[in-house]
Amino acid sequence: MKRFGLIGRPLVHSASARYFTEKFSREGLSDCCIYELHELSTIAEFPALLNTYPELCGLNVTIPYKREVMTFLDELSHDARMIGAVNCIRRYSDGRLVGHNTDIIGLRASLDQLLGTDQPEEALILGTGGASQAVQYALTEREIQFALVSRDMAKGNYTYDNLPCEVVERSRLIINASPVGTYPTVDAAPKIPYAYVTPDHYLFDLVYNPPLTQFLDYGRQRGAHILNGEIMFRTQAEASWKIWDE
Repeated sequence: MKRFGLIGRPLVHSASARYFTEKFSREGLSDCCIYELHELSTIAEFPALLNTYPELCGLNVTIPYKREVMTFLDELSHDARMIGAVNCIRRYSDGRLVGHNTDIIGLRASLDQLLGTDQPEEALILGTGGASQAVQYALTEREIQFALVSRDMAKGNYTYDNLPCEVVERSRLIINASPVGTYPTVDAAPKIPYAYVTPDHYLFDLVYNPPLTQFLDYGRQRGAHILNGEIMFRTQAEASWKIWDE
């Protein structure tokens, strides 16, 4: 039996196990492949997980370990190295662990869907974790200038408490790369001045559970174009499978 799975904390919101279980059933792989969730209280538990499951062939990585897990890896793909975060690991038969970043593939597809041919001059990225680093990379590819909003002033250009209204007004692309609003805390939303969001704005939430987060709903109420993380989730999952199944 080939094992695959997801590491992170918490994992109550994740649809990864259901997605891959349905995929394996659909493609006639249920007898040889299994996907499970592995909630680690700290990344220090990662080596023990590998020892417990020698047949573990591939892992996805979610918050808060997309950067921390890199210490344990033998190699990084080009995108993972440039982004500085890993969300996919392939474990080879000789024990080598190679880190990849398939988030960037999902982000490219999502931005294509949301923006079409439009090119906002400025963007705001809410959050500064591993997912945010992939977003920064994607926007740099598109030559879209961006500013970071963080709870910690040392990590961003602004905090949520000192974010100027005019910055929100002129940043026509706003991306929530934080976990705020993820199930089960579905009533939460990043604290930005939504009154300055207009119909010319694009709001993209990497969260896919729930499908309409408070962040996106506030944008919808203001007439903005909105997109959740479903396309990103499915695209990065299939990209991960392609890496594992090579």
